[in-house]
Amino acid sequence: MKIIKTFIKDLLVIEGKIHKDSRGYFREVLLEKFLKKKFIFNVVSKSKKNVIRGLHYQMKKPQGKFISVMKGKIIDVAVDLRKNSKTYGKHFKIILSENNGKSVYIPKGFAHGFGGLEKENLVIYSCTNYRFKAGERGILWNDPVLKIKWRIKNPILSEKDKKNKKFSLTN
Repeated sequence: MKIIKTFIKDLLVIEGKIHKDSRGYFREVLLEKFLKKKFIFNVVSKSKKNVIRGLHYQMKKPQGKFISVMKGKIIDVAVDLRKNSKTYGKHFKIILSENNGKSVYIPKGFAHGFGGLEKENLVIYSCTNYRFKAGERGILWNDPVLKIKWRIKNPILSEKDKKNKKFSLTN
């Protein structure tokens, strides 16, 4: 397992080992000892192609998130919302897929979202805190300040995500 630092402090890319043979593959996804974090809440998301989920963040009871793709391919985006950070308001994006074996660790204090790039996309989130619905917020996926290039022309959004706020209003 290889851990790669990014230009954003504490946001990490993890390259797991994939062991392939004629039967399929075995993939190492998460070893907590490398990240020195405890993940207490795990969820799975299934999304069709062109679905964008996010950008979500937590005002109260924030979560660090470990994101990995079990099937399909996504463009994964994290936006630094830590006001004292040198990269406040900057975003990081990466392609995560079943085939490339990459995962990403997003620390507390970030907005997160992803877009489905294949017909069926299964994403697993391992979180450092439980969901606290009353503390959830969202930023518009196409916010003009953030200028995120999603590689998706006609996104499918939830009603909730259509009502997300502009980045300038989240400060």
